[in-house]
Amino acid sequence: MLEILIVPFINVLLFIYEFIGENFGLAIIIFTIVLRLATYPFTKKQLESSQKMQEMQQSKEWQKIQKKYKKDKEKLAQEQMSLYKEMGVSPFSSCLPSLIQMIIIIPVFFSVSRTLVFTPLQMLQLRSDLFSSYSSAFSKLIPLNSQWWWIKDLGQPERWDGLSHIIPESFPILGAGIPILTILVVITSFLQSKMITPTSSGPDDQSAAMSRSMTYMMPIMFAFIAYSYSAGLALYFVVSNLVTIIQYILTGRVDLRNLFSSGKK
Repeated sequence: MLEILIVPFINVLLFIYEFIGENFGLAIIIFTIVLRLATYPFTKKQLESSQKMQEMQQSKEWQKIQKKYKKDKEKLAQEQMSLYKEMGVSPFSSCLPSLIQMIIIIPVFFSVSRTLVFTPLQMLQLRSDLFSSYSSAFSKLIPLNSQWWWIKDLGQPERWDGLSHIIPESFPILGAGIPILTILVVITSFLQSKMITPTSSGPDDQSAAMSRSMTYMMPIMFAFIAYSYSAGLALYFVVSNLVTIIQYILTGRVDLRNLFSSGKK
C-alpha cells in the first residue's frame, strides 16, 4: 500500500536531485515545498475551519451554553457538539495538518532511506523502484551525495559537533553533538500548532483541550523521530513546518497573539 507513494516520491527526489546538480539536501527542501504546495487545499480548509471555531467560541450562543451548563460537564459537552454540528465546524480541525503529516512521514522516510543506497542489494532495490526513464541514468546518480552543509550523512541522525573541541564527549547529549535539526523541529512544530489552535472560552471545552494537548504532544513526537532517524527526515520536518507557517501568515487571517497565549481565555 505504501509503495503507491514511496515509488513516486523516490523518482521525484531523484529527478530534483539530478536537475539541481546532485545536491540531496537541496533536493529534499524543494521536494518538501512541492509536497506542501500540493497539500495546500487541506491546509487552507483546516485554517478556515479553525477560524470558524474561533468565531463560534466568541458567539453569544457559545457563552450562553458555558454559563447554563457550567456544573454539568456531560450536558455541556453534548451541547457543544450540537453547536459544532449546527454551525458546520469540526472540533478537531486543528489536528488535521499534524495528522496529514503523520500519514506522509512513513513514505517520506522510506523514500529518503531507499534513495541513499550503499550496498549492492540496496542498489538492486532502488533500480526496481525507478521509472523506466531513470533506468538508463542509474549508474550516473549512484551513489548519491549524502552530505549537506554541516550534515555528513543525510541518511543518519543529525548531530552538530562544532563544539566538540570545547565540550568533552562524555558530557551528556552535547558532548555527542548538538541535534540542531531536532531543536528546529520542536520550535517550528510548536509555532505551527500555536498559530492555528483556537483559544478556549471555557475550561470544560473538551475539543479545545485536545487541541491544546496536541500542540505540545506533536512537537515532542516529531522531535523523537527527527532525533532518532535520518537527518533527511528531520530536514523534511523543518522545511514542511516553515512552509506551512508562511502559508498561514500569507492568508493575513492568523491571530499571532495565539503564540503568546496559554490557549485559554
